[in-house]
Amino acid sequence: MELVDLSVPIVTGMPVYPGDPEVTIEPALIAGRDGVNVLAVHLGSQSGTHVDAPFHLDDTLPDLDELPLERFVGPAVTVDARGLAPGAAIGPGLFRGELGRIVLVATGWSAHWGTPAYLDHPHLTEEAARLLVERGVRTVGIDALSVDPTPAEDFPAHRVLCGAHAVIAENLTGLGRLLDAQAAGRAVEVSMLPIRLAGADGAPVRAVARLSGAP
Repeated sequence: MELVDLSVPIVTGMPVYPGDPEVTIEPALIAGRDGVNVLAVHLGSQSGTHVDAPFHLDDTLPDLDELPLERFVGPAVTVDARGLAPGAAIGPGLFRGELGRIVLVATGWSAHWGTPAYLDHPHLTEEAARLLVERGVRTVGIDALSVDPTPAEDFPAHRVLCGAHAVIAENLTGLGRLLDAQAAGRAVEVSMLPIRLAGADGAPVRAVARLSGAP
């Protein structure tokens, strides 16, 4: 068994979606002075590697507390969307193969994390999101800032997925390792359990993949 970290580190000044709260982390207590080390952490619910609950888009849809834990853990299929141009649309044709309940989209855009280019990422079309829902997918992850373009006046992929009570994971990293594992015939399971923020639109996660079988 091998564990692969799919999360970006949470640090002061890290990239956030335009308009979201900036991230600051600083010492609140210091062991040499106060007897213990404690950090003061300020961040938005959509900071770093995180999941969106349907409530993120619509007050009438389920919030994080109302979703079954099975949405965040289980076997995953990673789809190869690498090599696309900046801002490219990912259509339904990419998802014609075998899919599982959890689908991760590997664009390779995590290589641009921390640079201006990260905002010009590939994104799902509304048709692609609708196909995923029709095929029973209820958890979709991507190694980019959003499943929709950034910035966006509307969020069609979000609306389709959230409307189906699906979970969206964003700012994943390391998905290339999962593609290699799949190609080698290894089983891939992921855990993207969020911090339990009551009534939340989403929350940061420590996303991890477990690869089974011989490397």
